[in-house]
Amino acid sequence: MIDQRTVFEIHRLHHEGFSTGRIASILALDRKTVSKYLLNPNPSRATTPRPSRLDPFKDEIRSLLSQAPHASAQVIFQRLLSLGFHGSYTIVKDFVRTLRQTHPTPCIRFESPPGEQCQIDWGHFGSLSYGNWRRKLYCLAVVECHSRLLYLEFSHSQRQETLHRCLLNAFAFFGGTPKELVFDNMATAVTEREGSIIRYNEAFLSFPRPFKISPRACNVRRPNEKGKVEKGAIHYIRHNFWPLKNFMDLDDVNRQAFQWRDSIANVRLHSTTGQKPCERFKPEALNPLVHPLPDCRDTSTLTVQFDFSILFDGNWYSVPPWAIQKQVTAKADPHTLTVYFNEKPIATHKRSWERKQRIELPDHREAALKHSSKYWSSSEAAAFMSLGEEARSYLEKLAHTRHPLKKSLLRLLELKEEYGAQGLLEAIRHANAYQAFGVEYIENILFQKMTPQRNHPPVRLKHEAFNSIRLDEPSLADYDALVLKRRHSHD
Repeated sequence: MIDQRTVFEIHRLHHEGFSTGRIASILALDRKTVSKYLLNPNPSRATTPRPSRLDPFKDEIRSLLSQAPHASAQVIFQRLLSLGFHGSYTIVKDFVRTLRQTHPTPCIRFESPPGEQCQIDWGHFGSLSYGNWRRKLYCLAVVECHSRLLYLEFSHSQRQETLHRCLLNAFAFFGGTPKELVFDNMATAVTEREGSIIRYNEAFLSFPRPFKISPRACNVRRPNEKGKVEKGAIHYIRHNFWPLKNFMDLDDVNRQAFQWRDSIANVRLHSTTGQKPCERFKPEALNPLVHPLPDCRDTSTLTVQFDFSILFDGNWYSVPPWAIQKQVTAKADPHTLTVYFNEKPIATHKRSWERKQRIELPDHREAALKHSSKYWSSSEAAAFMSLGEEARSYLEKLAHTRHPLKKSLLRLLELKEEYGAQGLLEAIRHANAYQAFGVEYIENILFQKMTPQRNHPPVRLKHEAFNSIRLDEPSLADYDALVLKRRHSHD
């Protein structure tokens, strides 16, 4: 083919009256070429399709996609390799994309009447730092479909109770509840699905029932069914609220999010409705909230440890010492943790989002010290403190740790029987030097440095009361003083 400049010259010379032969001579072209471009300035080039390595397998690809329409191009490529295909993955991927584009699924737009439907969805927004730890950050967006009025709330989990609590806060913000709640197949809502047959999470079903809300799960891989929240709200939050923001903690995130919601998101002219969501919203169309509202706090049943505390969400929270070894219930919202025993509150703490922290009330520690004081007059404590001032000092420091005092005393006396009094004292000195207060430290020091003096257990009597008798370590200085006194009397 010749370029467009030459084609232009052919037609220019022809318009000036030059003959076909003269034009061919001037432009050094063949007469037939000049005649062809005079008849058609843009002739199409005859192309002969080149054979592709994929041609023998195209029917197989169509068959595989008919069996599994959502199979990925990589899966199909692997199947073709087993059938003798030697081409590249790229041509398979391009052909599969072409087949899928030939039959696009139409999306039907619809508008809900006021108060009819709310759509919900989670979005992941990185994490927040608390000390040396980081907590993942999620956002639940709830959209009233008719008006596009938006409620959003950030949290550090997507647990069942968190979902319910955020939805309850959304309904309180809207001033009522919709007739239908649309969501994807999240684990906190849908347990199992086979086509159109859905098995809902029983814990989730108990939440919308009192509000007379009908749950509806979207079809798999059909995000357009809740496009008002997924493609609309989550995308809008991610690109309008989130950029160029700095946050201190969860409360700060939600404070800024609520301010953005009220000053920007719900007062803007919506691109689809052409109205402001706050003006289009009709709260009278919603169903009224039921009372009393359900308790949607994070809940765990826990056993109180010997250090008068419970482990909840990575942190230790103190409780009254009388609850040691009892089953209690911990309930927490984003701000407060409350501990219940027999449905009565026994402790309340500010919730910590750090980890490995001990949150302790002064009253609980004071009660624990009083509770443990009775062990100081016990036979076990007396027998241990008879070893001397170092033993007494170590026991006092041990009482201020989270270790159970009585259990620790019994084990220390067993170590005294096994390694001897001097061996135990030497281990106590070593532990004191490193501020290591705990029976496990003493036991480890003795195991590494000394050999047990006795390899047989002490004699056990039939009466357990006799087995608990402990004798004070005799003071050899008293015997020395008595001997000297007798010598002086004889003199």
